[in-house]
Amino acid sequence: MSADLSDAQWFKSSHSGGGADCVEVAHLDAGRVGVRDSKNVAGGALVFGPSEWATFLDGIKGDVIDPS
Repeated sequence: MSADLSDAQWFKSSHSGGGADCVEVAHLDAGRVGVRDSKNVAGGALVFGPSEWATFLDGIKGDVIDPS
């Protein structure tokens, strides 16, 4: 899935502790979400649809996915 990310407002989780080894997230149009590596912001981003992002968040909240 491609998206125009030129105006994306990227942010890190408040749980990141301000470190450089984080991912950044941007809420995009049509409910899509962009994810990129904070150490390599020019390296591209993954873009997820609303249902894919919801499934990921449910996995994190339900301890199905280990975020560490």
